[in-house]
Amino acid sequence: MKYTKTSSTAFPLVEIQLQANEVVRIERGAMAYHNGKVNLEGKMNSNGSTGIGGLLKAVGRSVVSGESMFITTVTGLADDAKIGIAPNAPGEIREIQVSGQNQWRLNDSAFFACDEGVSYDMERQSFGKAVFGRTGGFFVMTTKGEGSMLISSYGDILEFELDGTQPFVVDNSHVVAWNTSLNYEIKVASGTFGFKSGEGLVNEFSGVGKVLVQTRNIEALASIIDPYIVKGN
Repeated sequence: MKYTKTSSTAFPLVEIQLQANEVVRIERGAMAYHNGKVNLEGKMNSNGSTGIGGLLKAVGRSVVSGESMFITTVTGLADDAKIGIAPNAPGEIREIQVSGQNQWRLNDSAFFACDEGVSYDMERQSFGKAVFGRTGGFFVMTTKGEGSMLISSYGDILEFELDGTQPFVVDNSHVVAWNTSLNYEIKVASGTFGFKSGEGLVNEFSGVGKVLVQTRNIEALASIIDPYIVKGN
């Protein structure tokens, strides 16, 4: 996947250059522009499932996890095709490499784009993680294959390399992605749902691998804005 990213703004945009018949997948609604030499097709976020079974799986996941029912598949129609894509939230766009021994799990809204060599499974989580966490609801996106993937965040992205000597704790709303080599548990920060510390739910990671953390919390932003929103009766 060949692309360029704007660097002179706090609100970056990515322009992907495509050859004829080259395929990439992007977040639904991310397209800002294209030069007319691409084909866009909304496909069920069902990782290959087709027919009514695939439709029901995609609908079910979108209801219980908040993820999009569709992703957009972009196909180049000429060697000079290009498409500009923009994330929903202001923040960083980062490339991660996906390979046999380097797979990732992604939090809600982290997926931005990937090349044709990368695919994913929507992995069912345990009941406790689904109920208490914000890491994909009952399903979490787990990569497979080999190639490049772009992820986006709210705020900047910090990368932490864990060596397995001690657990690493991250606020639930700040987790972007983590290697599948890591174990993770969703816990209460302290007290009863954080009443003692002022914090809420956290992800505790253990093992060897990387964790990507965003510097801003969109839920905190929503709580600041909420009092100023006029609500109907």
